[in-house]
Amino acid sequence: MGEPLSVGLVGAGKISQQYVTTLARLPQVALTRVADLDPARALALAAGLSDVRAVPVGELMDSVDLVLNLTVPQAHAAVAVAALEAGRHVYNEKPLAASSAEARAILAAAASAGRLVGCAPDTVLGTGVQTARAALEAGDIGVPVAATAFMVTPGHERWHPDPEFYYQPGGGPMFDMGPYYLTALVTLLGPVVRVAGLASTPRATRTIGDGPRAGTVFPVSVPTHQTGILEHASGALTTLMMSFDVWAGRLPRIEVYGADGTLSVPDPNHFDGPVHRFSGATQEWSALPELAGYRGAGRGTGLADLADALRAGTAPRASAELAYHVLDVMECLHTAAETGAAATVASTCTIPPPVPLG
Repeated sequence: MGEPLSVGLVGAGKISQQYVTTLARLPQVALTRVADLDPARALALAAGLSDVRAVPVGELMDSVDLVLNLTVPQAHAAVAVAALEAGRHVYNEKPLAASSAEARAILAAAASAGRLVGCAPDTVLGTGVQTARAALEAGDIGVPVAATAFMVTPGHERWHPDPEFYYQPGGGPMFDMGPYYLTALVTLLGPVVRVAGLASTPRATRTIGDGPRAGTVFPVSVPTHQTGILEHASGALTTLMMSFDVWAGRLPRIEVYGADGTLSVPDPNHFDGPVHRFSGATQEWSALPELAGYRGAGRGTGLADLADALRAGTAPRASAELAYHVLDVMECLHTAAETGAAATVASTCTIPPPVPLG
């Protein structure tokens, strides 16, 4: 396998601990540096790790092979471009950038530097979505004709100590949670060519519910409830709902409807979970065994996949190309909501190869 890629983590916020836990058990990569705009947060994260130093961002970029960019969405492009110009590979937390224009700057910098860019979500590489993909490709429900995808929550301000960025450009339920669902849908049904949709912002302010700033009121500047229809290049149609305004729901996370049956797909915010199939022939639901995907995966598995791709001379599965298409789809859904007309998605992507079970 050779030496692991040295990784520098930028952005020691709440999500960083999940990545740190996963990276510690991946032989392809080794976390060696952490940095944050707040040096105290970087020091606190590094203190619990062996052979990891808290350093300024510039020093980090000069001393690692790959930069893991866990900053807020508004900073994704600036950090990624700086890392690429320093000659480093990059793996971004989702979304790839706060806008498609910023994302194109990342792609251009990667091409110029000859470096790879990967992007979350890597949940799509786990056994849940990959098993569903294997079942679809085996023809278990016939030709897919439609799908539904629902994500509902009353909002992240109830539990996050600094939730404002979720309600600023680059945030909202579509940009925060949409990447999980759209990446899964594109993986299962192919790229999207056209969208329609509507959006609303029922509340102008939100109140922090937990942590030292509990009770703080802050403004909302993005839609917090969004619905859409996606037309995939395959001809399948997906109905989508993303909301920070629903207390609870019993809707399925993702279902795919085929000519011969239905496939129930687990929550794409997680790596595993049961996949169920309804057979039109037997009129029964059945649970499928794990058929594909990385077992025991966690946030950061995409970095190991990128390291393997780098050694093999291939593209990473959690690729910038796929993430850019998902970002383009999300922007088009916003455009459709603003104009009241269907929007054509200009980008496309190649669906990454499936992940063998293991």
